[in-house]
Amino acid sequence: MQPLAVNHHSLVNALGRGTSASLQGLRSATSGLRRCDFLDVGIETYIGRVDGIEDEPVVARLRAFDCRNNRLAMLGLAADGFESAVAAARARYGAHRIAVIIGTSTSAILETEVAYRQRDAEGRLPGHFNFRTTHDNYSVTQFVRSYLGLQGPSMTISTACSSSAKVFASASRLIQAGFCDAAVVGGVDSLCMTTLYGFASLEVLSSRPCRPADADRSGISIGEAAGFALLEKTGDDDTPRLLGYGESSDAYHMSSPHPEGAGARRAMASALQRSGLGPEQIDYINLHGTATRANDSAEDLAVSGLFGSATPCSSTKGWTGHTLGAAGITEALLSCLCLREGRLPASLNTVTVDPDFKMNVLLESRDQPVRHVLSNSFGFGGNNCSLVFGYPEK
Repeated sequence: MQPLAVNHHSLVNALGRGTSASLQGLRSATSGLRRCDFLDVGIETYIGRVDGIEDEPVVARLRAFDCRNNRLAMLGLAADGFESAVAAARARYGAHRIAVIIGTSTSAILETEVAYRQRDAEGRLPGHFNFRTTHDNYSVTQFVRSYLGLQGPSMTISTACSSSAKVFASASRLIQAGFCDAAVVGGVDSLCMTTLYGFASLEVLSSRPCRPADADRSGISIGEAAGFALLEKTGDDDTPRLLGYGESSDAYHMSSPHPEGAGARRAMASALQRSGLGPEQIDYINLHGTATRANDSAEDLAVSGLFGSATPCSSTKGWTGHTLGAAGITEALLSCLCLREGRLPASLNTVTVDPDFKMNVLLESRDQPVRHVLSNSFGFGGNNCSLVFGYPEK
């Protein structure tokens, strides 16, 4: 495939606003997780919450889109000079030649949850509730497109936790097919009651900060995040490239992965094939690493089966929590930071790696040259996506 330059990007998550906040968290081993203090949710768990969303409505010209999810999206668009970078690209290509592809899992379902609490005696929802501009999955994509003044192809991808990894694959296909010259890709997912109570009902929420790959792991910590990247055909030599992507859909079970990681392995192998790289050329793997018993075990089988036991790998969910539909973009961009900084992060909170695991899980962060990284995102229903990033050959 034609490599695509990740020419600009932004990150907002529980570690703070902007890429520098995420980098600072990774370097200091400071987690963004805290005891659940979201609304009146009565669950003993930890969450990755972004501060200040409640006090920052979206811009007045787009007030019809105001909701927690689109507020989070706006924070991401305003971070790291991303809006200005897109404006420059718009001037180069024209607004109609830049695609917008956003991944989300629940969108602004919180608006519907709150609206149902406010029904009148006849059961009618409050008049201010607008499903199309808030809860609808396309709402966040339309908001981003309108905020940035873009008119190219646009779509929302909602494949659970792989949603905002798959945006990279879709952007590659659109650009290669000639439908656009560049793409804004991203992911946004905000905290809501459905995911907190839903994962609690599945008995996979941890009562402490998540511990990926740990022998004593007990489940996930849910987070929220927004991330965006501007993909173009060309970039500077020191700009990371999307080198390959791989997707699979094993449909083994509605909410459980294939126990042997079959679909995950196919996604990773496909990403390597597109990139033209062998497993031995990957310097670091950012694991999906949710810290549930089943997911981590299946990923270990998939990773060790393809890469063996030498390739360093870790999960960054101990910093941000599992940001669901925004996990793909968050961890893809954290992987790009690893490339830029020459930094391999440990799996935060992991103390003792599961003795049955064969993959090389890092318990201590380290600095070393990094040329190629792979980022995994695996979702419900066997929706799997792996991405390879690296630098252009000199």
